[in-house]
Amino acid sequence: MSRLAVLNSARTLADVPSTRPERCHPLKAKREGQYAVDLVHPRRLVFKPNHDPVPRKDDGGVDLDKVT
Repeated sequence: MSRLAVLNSARTLADVPSTRPERCHPLKAKREGQYAVDLVHPRRLVFKPNHDPVPRKDDGGVDLDKVT
């Protein structure tokens, strides 16, 4: 399944696998607040949740179950 199909079929960001081949993961440093999924190495698809504010858990982490 293509990465766009995986993203399109996911109800929330928690539904996008954090394991290969998608490997959805948060970015750090200057790209904090953005996420990426792997494409064909070395490429990746970078995106940012379209929430203002981004839903947070009590510990301050992003609530992936609420990011749509």
